[in-house]
Amino acid sequence: MRTRMVFVLFIAAFAIAALSAQPQLPVQLPTDITAIRHNSGQPVIPYFEGWIRSPDGTHDLVFGYFNRNYVQEFAIQAGPDNRIEPFGPDGGQPTYFLPRRQRYMFRVKVPADFGKKELVWSITSNGRTERAFGNLMAPQEISERVVMTNGNFDPGQDDPNKPPTISVAPPASASVGAPATLIATVLDDGLPRPRVAPAAPSPAQPAAPGGFGAQINSSGSGGARPLSVTWVQYGGPAKVSFARAGAIVVENGRATVNATFIAPGKYRLLAIATDPGRLATRTFIEVTVTGPAPSSGQ
Repeated sequence: MRTRMVFVLFIAAFAIAALSAQPQLPVQLPTDITAIRHNSGQPVIPYFEGWIRSPDGTHDLVFGYFNRNYVQEFAIQAGPDNRIEPFGPDGGQPTYFLPRRQRYMFRVKVPADFGKKELVWSITSNGRTERAFGNLMAPQEISERVVMTNGNFDPGQDDPNKPPTISVAPPASASVGAPATLIATVLDDGLPRPRVAPAAPSPAQPAAPGGFGAQINSSGSGGARPLSVTWVQYGGPAKVSFARAGAIVVENGRATVNATFIAPGKYRLLAIATDPGRLATRTFIEVTVTGPAPSSGQ
């Protein structure tokens, strides 16, 4: 009996040792949830883009925003839900928020002795309040050229290319539902020169060893983009619809588009002229729209 018990204990100990010798599998983590595209329901997040040193000793704090929705837009007037502190609540910030990321939208000038203080931009949307904190920390310093290129690169002060100039006269009158014509006058120095597209390879051209053709530099295949104007809604009580979305090519020094307003009130629009070298200049216009307000059933 004692011999049998010893044998059973030996087998049990051997089994435990064998299990302990097995490699331990890592703990299975939950499966990652893929990114979800939100058409609505998400907040607007203000962004501090950086600060610019001015020749007179003052500084410009530059801000943008990220509307996390793909469809939903917001009209939030300056006040409790859209405020600048301590110089606000109205610090010239946008009051209409388009979907997704909108960079370098506005700036607030602070005095030379601003020091270690902070300027706060707060936005409340869809029940959530988000804040951006502007300060003069050295790593946050940027240049005008960074803003001109929408943050893509800084070509440096020695770049011969100069940004275009743009002017827009507000329409003489604008009414609800009637398209208003916006005409931007744009001048540019013509730099950089458009690249000449490379000649198409001859069909009889032999392939390189290994079955592949010669390397093609894609940056030179399409040439530089043309001088263009893009319109962005900056403020207003309701959405503005532009007849042409995206960049509008400048022809004979002008870029024209029709804008339609669905509600009366004061609107602020931003026109951005961009040259082939990606340098841009921005200008604002204000449009007062008259007419009846849309009925509640629309």
